[in-house]
Amino acid sequence: MLRLTNLKVSLNKLRDPQQEQLFLRQVILEELPLQPEELLGYRIVRKSVDARHKTEIFLVYTLDLEVRNEDGLLARTTMDGARKNGAWQLQKAPFREVNLLLPGKEKMEGRPVIVGFGPAGLFAGLTLAKHGYRPLILERGEAVEERVKKVEQFWSNGQLDPESNAQFGEGGAGAFSDGKLTTLINDPRSRMVLTALVEAGAPEEILYLNKPHVGTDLLRRVIKELREEIIAQGGEVRFRTKVTDLVIVRGKVTGLILNETEELACTTVLLGIGHSARETFAMLWERGVAFSPKPFSIGVRIEHPQELIDRAQYGKFAGHPALGAADYKLAYHSPSGRSAYTFCMCPGGYVIAAASEAGGITINGMSEHARNGRNANAALLVGVTPADFGSPHPLAGIEFQRRWEREAFRLAGENYYAPVQLVGDFLADRPSRQLGKVTPTYRPGVTLAPLKACLPAYVVDTLREALRAFDRKLKGFAAPDSVLTGVETRSSSPVRINRNLEHQSNIEGLYPIGEGAGYAGGIISAAVDGIKTAEQIIAKFAPP
Repeated sequence: MLRLTNLKVSLNKLRDPQQEQLFLRQVILEELPLQPEELLGYRIVRKSVDARHKTEIFLVYTLDLEVRNEDGLLARTTMDGARKNGAWQLQKAPFREVNLLLPGKEKMEGRPVIVGFGPAGLFAGLTLAKHGYRPLILERGEAVEERVKKVEQFWSNGQLDPESNAQFGEGGAGAFSDGKLTTLINDPRSRMVLTALVEAGAPEEILYLNKPHVGTDLLRRVIKELREEIIAQGGEVRFRTKVTDLVIVRGKVTGLILNETEELACTTVLLGIGHSARETFAMLWERGVAFSPKPFSIGVRIEHPQELIDRAQYGKFAGHPALGAADYKLAYHSPSGRSAYTFCMCPGGYVIAAASEAGGITINGMSEHARNGRNANAALLVGVTPADFGSPHPLAGIEFQRRWEREAFRLAGENYYAPVQLVGDFLADRPSRQLGKVTPTYRPGVTLAPLKACLPAYVVDTLREALRAFDRKLKGFAAPDSVLTGVETRSSSPVRINRNLEHQSNIEGLYPIGEGAGYAGGIISAAVDGIKTAEQIIAKFAPP
C-alpha cells in the first residue's frame, strides 16, 4: 500500500456526498501521475474538514492506495510538476504490527469477574472472552433494551430508578451521550475498539472521520451485539447484580457479596464501576481500598439553535450535505487562575436528565446519529480541584458534587425539572421571566431560576467571563436568548482508585479500570484501559 496524506479537496467539487468514493477516484487520478488501470483500489484512512476560511471550505483526506508499480509511482511524484496541489504527500503506508498475547502460566482460581458493563468492562470482557478466559460480567443496571425503557420513563414523568438510569446499566454512561469516539490518547488499541464497533454494526465512517461518533440510537444496538459476542465466546453477563461488599483475606480479594445476600468466590476482579457509583466507592474505602481525590469540572449546558452554530462555523456553506451539523470546542483561561471550556458538544442534540440519586439533578448531553435536532448543546464547565472540596478526605469530591446537585433539585421545584436561565439574564445577574427563541430540550421539564444559586460563586464568575470571551471567538455564542441549564457535575470521576503498573490496586486481585477508577476520559480511552488491563491478566494467568 501507498499512503496519500493531506489531500485537500474544495467542498464545492463534492456535489453529491453519496458518490464520495467515485469522486475520490477521479480526484486521485487528477492529482497523481496514474493511468486509470494502474489504480487497483483505495480506502479512506482519515477525513476532516478545514473550515478556517469561510470563503472556501476544504475536505482533507488521508488515503491508502493499491497501485501497480508502487516504486515507479513514488519516483514519478518526485519529478517537478508532478503535483497539481503541492500540499499532499505520497509514501509507503506504515506497517501495522500485530500484538500477539501470550498467556501466562499462573493458575487462576475460578474465572475473572468484571464489575460494571460500561466501555471499560465491555472491552475487558471482549478481550478476555476472545482469549478463552470466560469472564463473568456483573452489571447493577439492566440490559440496554430494558434500560432504555426506564430512562424514557424518567424523562417522561420523573420516576427515577436508582439502579437503571442514564448512569447505570449496560453500556455505562456513554450509552446515553453522543457515542463520541474522539480521544487524545495515542494508542493502537483505539483502532481495535473502533474496528470492533464497526463489526458490531456501527457505521464504517467511524474508522476514518476526524471526529467520529455513533449516536445514542445506533450505539444501543452495537452494545447488544458486543454482549452477544462475549457470550458466544464463553463469557457470561448478569444484570441487576450489584456488588455490595468485598471479601478480603490477608490483603487479597477472595470473593464478592452480590445484592447484599449472595457470596461469589473469586480472586481476579476488574472494577469498572463508572464515575457515579458513589455507594460502591464508599464501600471500597471502608474495606481499605486506596483512593486519591481527583480534579474534575462543574458547570452548565448551553443550548443554541443548531443553525446559528452552522452559520458561525461554515458561513455560506452552512447546511451543505457533506458537512452535517457543525460543532465547536472552546477554552478560556481567567486572570483568576480558573479555566473554563466546552465539553461533550452535541450537534443537533438534547440536554438530558442524568440523575442516579434521589433528590439530585445532574445533566448531560446526547445526540442521535443523524444529529438533526433543532438545538446544539455543550457542557460549559469550570475546573475544580481537591482544594475546592472543603475536606482532605479522598471522597470529598463526591460530597461536593452531591451538594450542588441537591441545590439544583431544590431550586427547580424538587420534581426533577432542571433550573434554566437565559444567557443574557445570567450575564446581567437578573432572573429570567420567560423563555426566548430557544426552547430547552431537557425533559421532564424546566424551571426558570437564577443558576448562581446552584453553583459556586467562583464558577459563576468564570462562566460569565468565558461566555463573553467565547462570543468573540464564535459569533452568537452569548446570544441573549440562548439557554443555560444546570447543573453538570459528572464530567469525570472525582476520585482515582490507586493502582500499580500492573493495574492492580493495593488489594491483591482487584484491578480498577476505566473512567470511574480515574484512568480514562471518554468511551475510547475507557475501552482501551479495559483492554490493557485484560492484557495484564492474560500475561499473568493461564486460561481457566
